[in-house]
Amino acid sequence: MRALITRLRSNKVREKVLVGDWPDPGTPTGNQVRTRTLFSGVTNGTERNDLLGGNYAHRDDELPAGWGYQNVGEVVELGPDVTRLAIGDVLYMSQDHMEFCLEPDDGLHIKLPDEVDRMHAALFGMAAVARRSCRHAGLRAGDRFLVVGAGCIGQIAAQIAAVMGARVTLCDIDEHRLEVARAIAAAESVVNVEGDNWANHVPERGFDAVLDVAGVPGMEDKLIVAAADGGTVLFVAGRGKVEYTFNDGQWREITIKQSSHFDTGDLDDVCRLVAGGTVRIGPLVHDVVPVSEAKRIYDTLRDQPKRILGTVFDWS
Repeated sequence: MRALITRLRSNKVREKVLVGDWPDPGTPTGNQVRTRTLFSGVTNGTERNDLLGGNYAHRDDELPAGWGYQNVGEVVELGPDVTRLAIGDVLYMSQDHMEFCLEPDDGLHIKLPDEVDRMHAALFGMAAVARRSCRHAGLRAGDRFLVVGAGCIGQIAAQIAAVMGARVTLCDIDEHRLEVARAIAAAESVVNVEGDNWANHVPERGFDAVLDVAGVPGMEDKLIVAAADGGTVLFVAGRGKVEYTFNDGQWREITIKQSSHFDTGDLDDVCRLVAGGTVRIGPLVHDVVPVSEAKRIYDTLRDQPKRILGTVFDWS
């Protein structure tokens, strides 16, 4: 079976490549279905963490191994106890980059309606992380919301927050990503904070909620100071340690939250918003490539991550 697998080179550098002899998951049992993958999406932060041997990566002695959570597949076989799915259903699943998967019919997935582009659905995992982050932010109409980082999660969070009525500022230091955000036009303000521009564009106590999806080490104090009294600062998964100056938040009752992964409710919300045209994923899909070209994509993700935005592998 074909699969995308992280492995260790002789020089201890990690790479992710397509292999053709990965063990097939076999015939479904119980309430499982067998799916054939149509598209899968790169999970930029999680998979780069694994390529770099980061804080939640596979250990060297666990490689070779797969990892991912954005898979769009068609149901091709049913286990004897399946009640919710049928052959021919197309699912978004929290599954790896594998040609075939076994998925329980009550697992972390949704059935995709016809009006949702299957290629766009291959980024629903990152979109659902964005939805969950906005939910954790407790946004209300008129709230000032700062999103730090204009990758896929940040771009989609800006769109969802705008739907919720928030006044969104989206910032990054990569001008190309900011141009994409300006074209989508969901954020009220899109700003480049490279160099000294943070102080010029991000006022102290200026935001009811701050979402950091950039994960730049040492930014914590700036994020705390940007939050209004009683405001919320949210950190998405991927950090080894969060450190900040306690007095920056003293007397201000700042709430610090961690946001991680998603559930079927988040996926349902994303699917509904995308199907209705309220949230746009298409502008974020910059590469749709045959799965055979995956090594080139992953080498770029490891060594030049700013060049990667939304990437979808075509398994046909």
